[in-house]
Formats: sequence, structure tokens, C-alpha cells
Amino acid sequence: MTDSHYALSILTTQEMYRADAAAVAAGVPGVELMENAGRAVAEAARARFAPGPVLVLCGPGNNGGDGFVAARHLAAAGWPVRLALLGGREALKGDAAHHAGLWTGPVEPLSEAGLPGLLSEAALVIDALFGAGLTRPLEGAARAALEAVTAAGLPVVAVDVPSGLSGDSGEILGGEVLGAGAFRAALTVTFFLKKPGHLLLPGRALCGEVLVEDIGIPSSVLSEIAPATFENAPPLWSHGYPWRGPESHKYDFGHAVVLGGEHMTGAARLAALAALRVGAGLVSLACPRAALPIYAASSPSLITAPLESQADFEDLLGDPRRNAVLVGPGLGLGEAVRHSALTALGAGKAVVLDADALTAFQDRPAELFKAIRGDCVLTPHEGEFRRLFPDLTGDKLARARAAAQASGAVVLLKGGDTVIAAPDGRAAINVNAPPSLATAGAGDVLAGLVLGLLAQTSGTQTGGRGPLGPFEAACAAAWLHGEAAAGLGPGLIAEDLPGALPSVLGRLGRHLQS
Repeated sequence: MTDSHYALSILTTQEMYRADAAAVAAGVPGVELMENAGRAVAEAARARFAPGPVLVLCGPGNNGGDGFVAARHLAAAGWPVRLALLGGREALKGDAAHHAGLWTGPVEPLSEAGLPGLLSEAALVIDALFGAGLTRPLEGAARAALEAVTAAGLPVVAVDVPSGLSGDSGEILGGEVLGAGAFRAALTVTFFLKKPGHLLLPGRALCGEVLVEDIGIPSSVLSEIAPATFENAPPLWSHGYPWRGPESHKYDFGHAVVLGGEHMTGAARLAALAALRVGAGLVSLACPRAALPIYAASSPSLITAPLESQADFEDLLGDPRRNAVLVGPGLGLGEAVRHSALTALGAGKAVVLDADALTAFQDRPAELFKAIRGDCVLTPHEGEFRRLFPDLTGDKLARARAAAQASGAVVLLKGGDTVIAAPDGRAAINVNAPPSLATAGAGDVLAGLVLGLLAQTSGTQTGGRGPLGPFEAACAAAWLHGEAAAGLGPGLIAEDLPGALPSVLGRLGRHLQS
């Protein structure tokens, strides 16, 4: 694992338990890990909030032990601290019991009746009730504390994850609406590496700022754990990005084909422009002859190819220089769309299937999956995903992984927390997409970005497939898509996105060279 992959690795709660155990086995005492964790929470609170009365809510496990340490360090720094414990002190075990013994202040019981008094003077709450491994909804005094803190509008610093949130899925335990069953933190302090719940929605919205602290777990423990989930960012894929060199030629960067429909022409035109902007050497729009004037007027940089029949599409893809093809945007439903998708998959090209090409197989998914043999990326939104994979359940990360394994394709499951999953089990969570991307045509642009990147690295004339495979291409496309939108700001429309790519790529290139 490279250093960049290490920094972007995400651990499930079980993998984090293994990392803790491996650190202890390597000679790092558990009491030291807890001391470092609690001190990090206290230091983060001191760095971000003005000194004032703080209420530390401690749970009955190791998360509560972190809270005892944080309380001790804040008190030593002169902060007025009150500590409330869920359950009896005698129930604490191991490292948590050790650190509870070092706390010299009062330990007040966390009870529903006592909450008004506990919160009466607090200016800040540290939520050390439950960590990422919680599997049941908050109840009793913990639930009452959540409701009282929320009603009081007090800022919260969460230890590991906000209590009530699943660290693995980002879901609120019990399936309640946002904010009803879990604390909403201004700051979440976690340790060693992030967990999926820090990135997946709604968890990401509840965590606030996420600070990852080094508490002494050696990075070498990851060699045994071998994490397969990552936060999507350039270090994950930039090593293989197809930058142009001084002797580059357009034919070195592939020839992408976008199949356009006769009536809804905007989707294919957006995708084609995106493929061109992201670097495909040439891009052809293949379309019904009746719609040729519309496509021809899109951009003088695009090639148009009129089609009279399905046979014409097959002939077009017979040219080995056309190495990547997108089928789906704006095509409508029916047998012709299925045939076109199967034609593309059978032509030995890198293939992106989006929109109508996915829904067209909703009653025949096995036929699609059987046809997927080479580089292929599926780019569904949630509705298309449910139609194509109706039997898959679970959180977004689990569903995307299962879909990739079932289909044999890379699956890019779109949304504010887009997940990219590969058939080999790797997955990445994208976090830079702003809400302004919720606009018509944005998904077509994303499909075009994937297409353009695949065209540059799959079967090009200059040595075949490059180091940017379909998983990395999909990750890069999702990140570039979000970055372009973030730079444009509110009010963007889909056709703004391709034009924003040169500045995004320029900044990325300069950053990688610095």
C-alpha cells in the first residue's frame, strides 16, 4: 500500500478493532492509546472553542474512557468541567476503568431527571457516549440527553462518531430522520483513519468537521488488514492520469463515441463535450440522420456520424481506433437501446452505460451482466440502481459493492455521497460534490467524463491499456465533476461544467508538480 493510499484508507468498525488490537500486540499499551485519544479530543476542543463550562457525557465503554481523559485534560487547562456517566462507575472495565480512576472530579449520573441541571451552565458538550460500533438506537437516558442537548442548541464535539450514528453505514440507527436519533456535532474527532460513516450521508452531515488524530497506532498494521475502502481524492488515481507530454498526439488519447437519441439530444451533447474537455483525443456523436443538424451544431470540435440502422452503429464500432463508447443518455427505452448496449459490449471497447441503457435491462438484468466482459462502468442514480438491482439491500457502500460483483462492472452509484465500487471489492466514497449538482444534465456530464478518461487509457494506439483502469477512471471523473461544480457555485447548469474543467485540471496538474 502506498503512503497516499494509506492516508485515504477508510476502516470499518471491525477493521478498527483489529487495528487497535494489532497496535497493542505490537507493544503500544491500550491505556496509552486511550490517553492519546482523549487528549486529542481536549486539544481539538480548546483549539476551536472559547474556554467555558463544558459537559462531558461518558458512556459505559471505551468511548466513555476517552471522555474521562478529555475531561481531565480540559480541567487541567482551567476549563470548568462537569462529567456525567451513563451507568455505574463499577461497570467500567479495562482501559476505561483505569482512566476513570484518574479523574478526580465528581462523576454525576446521567439521568433524564438530572439533565436540566447538567445543561444549565454548559457552553459545550462532549459526546463520549457511544462510538462507531453502536448497533442499536439511542434509548433511555442517552436518548433524553440527545433531545435535551439538541433543544438547548449547544455545540457538540463527538468522540469517534456522533452517538446514534452507525460508523459503518452513516445511517441513523433506528432509521430516523436526520437529527432525530443521533447527535449533530460541530466537530468529530476520530482516530487513526476515518470510517465509512464519516463520509456517507446522512452521517457526513451529522459529523461536522472531521478531525483524524494519530494516537500511536503504527501504519504497519494495515498490511494485515488490507483495507479496500477509500476516500476519493487525487492521490488515489493521479499517478495514472493521462497528462499530455511534449510529443503527444490526439490519437494517443483515444477516440470516444457517444450514441445520441433522436429527440432528447441535450444529454448526449453534454456527455460528448465532457469527454472532449477531460482529454479524449477525438469524440464522435453517433446519431439518427434526422437529428444530425442538431448534433452538428453542438460544437465544431465534435465529429458527427449519422446512423440509418443498427448495422451502421455496428460498423462504426468496427473501427479499432474508436476505443470507448457511451450508451444511454437521452435514448429512450425499448429493444433498440438494449441492442445498442449489447453491441457496444460485444465490440471489445471500453463501455459506459448510463440512464436509459440501464433501465432498458430492468426486466432482463442477467442478459446485461452476461454481456459484460471487458472494461465497463455503470453510472446509475438511486432509481436506476433499484430498477437494475432490485434485490440488493443494505447501506449504499454495501449495495454498490454487491452490484459490482454481480454485474462484473465498475458501479458508480451517484448522489451527494457517490460510491464507486469495483468487482474486486475496492470501493471509494466521493465527498466533494456540492448540492448545486442536483440539476438536469449533470449526470450526463459525469458519464461523459468517465467515457473520456476510459478513451485515454483503454486500448489506445500507443501501447494499450494504461495504469488508469475503469475503477480509477470512474473515481477521477467523480472527483473532477464535484470540483468543477464547487468552483462554479450555486446557479450552475449542466452545460457550465465541461467549460470549468480546464481550470480544475490546471490546478490539479500544478498541485501534483509542486
